[in-house]
Amino acid sequence: MSGTDTTTDTGLGTDAVLRLESVRKTFGRSVVLRDVDLEVAPHTVTALIGASGSGKSTLLRCANLLEEIDDGAIFLDGEDITDPRVDPDTVRRRIGVVFQAYNLFPHMTVLENVTLAPRRVHGVPRAEAEERAHELLGRLGLDGKAGEYPDRLSGGQQQRVAIVRALAGRPRLLLLDEITAALDPELVGEVLSVVRDLKEEGMTMVLATHEMGFARDVADQVCFLDGGVVLERGTPAEVFGEPRQERTRRFLRRLVEAGRL
Repeated sequence: MSGTDTTTDTGLGTDAVLRLESVRKTFGRSVVLRDVDLEVAPHTVTALIGASGSGKSTLLRCANLLEEIDDGAIFLDGEDITDPRVDPDTVRRRIGVVFQAYNLFPHMTVLENVTLAPRRVHGVPRAEAEERAHELLGRLGLDGKAGEYPDRLSGGQQQRVAIVRALAGRPRLLLLDEITAALDPELVGEVLSVVRDLKEEGMTMVLATHEMGFARDVADQVCFLDGGVVLERGTPAEVFGEPRQERTRRFLRRLVEAGRL
């Protein structure tokens, strides 16, 4: 990796599902991502940590082509998805995204929210889409809510529905952007338990999170972003236990002092 990035061998292999090479993103005069390199191996969880404004959410939005990068390249299963000839909508069909705001359609039931993209985007017959929706909702303890509207659900239930919706299209990669940030503390655990289950099932995930204990326990790879740079990368034991960069140590020290780690 470039710049001041300190990396260690995480044993993740070379057949990356997602790979970023020297990705740069600016908004006006502000450089949000500075020559970011990142590899995400199949069936692994990569946690992006860092202060607010460090570039975590922008990285995820670039990975899903919701933001156009200014330089570098992004690869999904070896395909350069930032090539101008690539159809972004085709790429997004292979990537599931869950944001901190649930973004459920309020005028649609849970079942309608979950089956909309499979039917409209993937061309899945209604019966097949509804069968998979019920299967996923059941796995996440929500099948009894299939006929409810979002405003009848708790925040934790809405976020679990958002995860089901992302999974309904059978994504190759799942991106999770601060999915517990809008939840009351007592609801955080139920959503994080879903992510734990997905990891056990082999889902490839990249998540931006402020839940450091969760990142330490679940991630295979942790990347500390600072000022748009991946300043440090390694296993949870390395990044949380033996950080090499002074900036990483200061960040973690503040979390310990605040009782968040």
